[in-house]
Amino acid sequence: MNRKEKQQARAERYEELARKAETQSTQAWEKSHEMVSHIPMGQPILVGHHSERGHRRLLDRSWNKMGESVKLGEKADYYRQKAEAAANNDAIYTGDDDAEERLKEKIAKLEQLQEQMKTANKIIRNKKTTEQEKVAQLQELGISETNAKELLNPDRFGGLGFASFSLQNNGACIRTAKLRLEKVIALKNAETKEYEINGVKVVENTEENRLQLFFNGKPSEEIRSKLKHNAFRWSPSNVCWQSYLNRWQISQAKTLLNEL
Repeated sequence: MNRKEKQQARAERYEELARKAETQSTQAWEKSHEMVSHIPMGQPILVGHHSERGHRRLLDRSWNKMGESVKLGEKADYYRQKAEAAANNDAIYTGDDDAEERLKEKIAKLEQLQEQMKTANKIIRNKKTTEQEKVAQLQELGISETNAKELLNPDRFGGLGFASFSLQNNGACIRTAKLRLEKVIALKNAETKEYEINGVKVVENTEENRLQLFFNGKPSEEIRSKLKHNAFRWSPSNVCWQSYLNRWQISQAKTLLNEL
């Protein structure tokens, strides 16, 4: 299962938890009303009457059940937000199977944006065309009429068009993405390595894009805790502890194993 599949599975799991909490919230609300349904609307507690204690106890139970319903409703909202966040997470990780493809796509979009901003600024600063002509030319670049008109209005510093810092920041994003792409390609083309540290076989598995640790037997609870803390997970199919393969994980693994 790749990261995208895991991401989708996580979103579906949170959504299922949200539905479950929502159902329980509704059931608690219905139970709260059912408990007092036989009491006439507005019926006061008859102080001193033999029914007083039972009446108060029933109202307390109904109130507590209503509070439970509210808490479960809040729990449902929490899980639904988690599901939405998981589903909309489009971050690119070096260890992703499709990292190279997605980084290339990201770079292409950033470069297209950079050219669009440069061309737009040339159009805006052309003193030979009217404002109406400039708006039309900006729209041909894919800029909406509303945004085109805003670009023609001076900002608080008196500047027109895209500010220089916008071009600089986007250029920096392009350079960063290209550096990440180089690392992803280098990692993808690297050969699988195997070595041993303090009796633990370490495999830099480039085919599966995983860093794998093979222990002789089950490691102690302390070591397992450290492995989990450093994003290693037990893989029953590979019979090892593994994480995504990247320089940071390799460094963390070496530090951990050298402390054994």
